[in-house]
Amino acid sequence: MKSILRLSSLFSILFLFSNCNSFAQKKDNLNTQLDSLIKVIEPKLNGVVLISKKGKTVYTKAAGFADLDKKTPLTIDSQFEIMSNTRQITAVLILKEVEQGRIDLHTPIKKYLPYLTQTWADTITIHQLLNHTHGIVDLQKPLLFKPGTDFKYGNMGYPFLGKIIEYSSKKSYSEMVRLLFKKLKMNNTFCYTKDNNRNLVTGYINNKNNLEKAENTLITPDSAPSCGIISTVNDLAIWNNNLHKGKILKPESYKLMLQYNILAQHNFFGKEKEGYGYGIRVIEHESKKYLGHTGLGDGFSSVNLYFPESDVSMIVLENQMNDNRDLFYDAPFKIKNLLLKSDLLN
Repeated sequence: MKSILRLSSLFSILFLFSNCNSFAQKKDNLNTQLDSLIKVIEPKLNGVVLISKKGKTVYTKAAGFADLDKKTPLTIDSQFEIMSNTRQITAVLILKEVEQGRIDLHTPIKKYLPYLTQTWADTITIHQLLNHTHGIVDLQKPLLFKPGTDFKYGNMGYPFLGKIIEYSSKKSYSEMVRLLFKKLKMNNTFCYTKDNNRNLVTGYINNKNNLEKAENTLITPDSAPSCGIISTVNDLAIWNNNLHKGKILKPESYKLMLQYNILAQHNFFGKEKEGYGYGIRVIEHESKKYLGHTGLGDGFSSVNLYFPESDVSMIVLENQMNDNRDLFYDAPFKIKNLLLKSDLLN
């Protein structure tokens, strides 16, 4: 009997060793391929890459400069504007207010923003602001379509969501994100203001591989809920690990975030229209299902993806945006395609 138990234990150890060895080989193969890809990418990567699996980092790379004039190199802890990836964070704050019973997703926004005089304030709901089906294109112009009937991605909706968070919580948007990041121990993530940019790297416009400093910023106190968060790849990995594993939202709230009743196409995610939830896209037409979003502006580019079946995150932050629209997200697109072909997602 003891011999059988010893043999069983030996097989268990060998099985575990085999699995660990197999994972290590997959990791090493992918790392070698990624290193080779990043060396030859044109236009060159000027940013930071992180890939993690089951909460553990399996690949990081920093390439290029935080400040070209000073020749300051980027590091894994460099801080970037994440632009529209901010919206995922704003959506979570809205859902946390819903959990507290302070707001309702399907109530017209006039209830929470009584100062609005536009007639559409009595018809547009928080849900429609979250998934870009509100139809607002200009405060002084008619709606582009009847709310809820179509999708138009833009910058008008999420600033209102920030105001609703402030109305509901009785705190400023920047204070609400500060408290959330403190709880999650995202110590290098914060809401940008002119007097609070910490170690933010310089943003550049890439014009045929010539980096020109981006002089203007899109971030204002009003636009912050749409594009105003500064973060690092490590902190966004913490975010993914908490958000997608039920550590921030209740299961029913997380389900609401990923539910969609509208489809939208984005070149980074392929030619097919995919589901758009609350500040996050649900990609189901590629070889693996994944969740994600992009961000672009101020000389910055960000991509944050999560593959739920394999518990893998892929985060790419760059302090450059290409002058050529066809090259938007070029480096992260190629990295994503390499990851999709790898064994890491199995």
